[in-house]
Amino acid sequence: MTGVLPDSAIRAMIRDGAVSAETDVVPSQVQPASLDLRLGAKAYRVRASFLAGRDRSVADRLSDFTMHEIDLTGGAVLEKDCVYVVPLLESLALPKGVSGAASAKSSIGRLDLLTRIITDHGTEFDRVPDGYSGPLYAEICPQSFSVIAQTGQMLTQIIFRQGQTAIDDDALRALHAKTPIVSGDAAISGGLGFSVDLKPDSGTLVGYRAKPHTGVIDLAKLAHYDPREFWEEVRTDTGWIILDPGAFYILVSREAIVIPPNFAAEMAPYLAMVGEFRVHYAGFFDPGFGWAEAGGSGSRGVLEVRCHEAPFVLEHGQIVGRLIYEKMADTPDALYGREISSNYQGQGLKLSKHFRAP
Repeated sequence: MTGVLPDSAIRAMIRDGAVSAETDVVPSQVQPASLDLRLGAKAYRVRASFLAGRDRSVADRLSDFTMHEIDLTGGAVLEKDCVYVVPLLESLALPKGVSGAASAKSSIGRLDLLTRIITDHGTEFDRVPDGYSGPLYAEICPQSFSVIAQTGQMLTQIIFRQGQTAIDDDALRALHAKTPIVSGDAAISGGLGFSVDLKPDSGTLVGYRAKPHTGVIDLAKLAHYDPREFWEEVRTDTGWIILDPGAFYILVSREAIVIPPNFAAEMAPYLAMVGEFRVHYAGFFDPGFGWAEAGGSGSRGVLEVRCHEAPFVLEHGQIVGRLIYEKMADTPDALYGREISSNYQGQGLKLSKHFRAP
């Protein structure tokens, strides 16, 4: 098979030992095109973020940088602006020709909880090389809110790729002509461009900005927190806003996006030349996202935006990122929003599932 491996192939990898775990992988971890990864029993508070490097293991580097250990089995606070490394319950023994790519889950990205996968001998975050055999670790850095995390919780997901998976712009245009993948005109150049919505159909609410001094968020509590205690509303009637350096925002794309069943998509890293900000920590879109037959009629992309060194004016309709569409090796047994329930199918501007509706 060539392409992103579907749920059936992931289950086969689990049966064959390419994916193993300290406690059995449960069926709910398998998504249409990805596998959710679980936190292990310990977190290591480290002095700084790191990559293992070609000649070192993560355990080697932990011996250099660990400040203290934290027991996660009963839940523990991971403090804002601190860096932690957590061994995951899952490990890999990938066959030759299969590689992996990881990303934070949607709800984790919306909390500004920077979460990346590192591997032994790794030289990149969130990338698992072809044929990798060994443990997986999550590096976690809460950036806006301190959180309570616990063993078994799923903060990250991994997809598996075999061969060339990304489709080029010509193939993307042909796909859009056959099955529209975005509302309105498709801005296709190095992937599908998407822009920010700062002129809502009604009202002036265009987003939320994280408050700088808040309480702790327990990741196990859903629809629990009053958003007013953690977020400020961002409103405009001008079609533009000014992003403040160091601030974190939840905004929404102007376009409604569709991922057909035989495709997945990944948010491409932001380009520095488009502005002083980063968009989207959680980068995977499963087959069926926004797909009408899976309960969607196009779904907006929620934009997790962090401004960098200088204040920056963001305009309505400004292109802020790109989706790279990838072919699936086969159609998944389950689609996002249909067999796989979702908090975000058909979404507009929406905070993570930990907050009550505003």
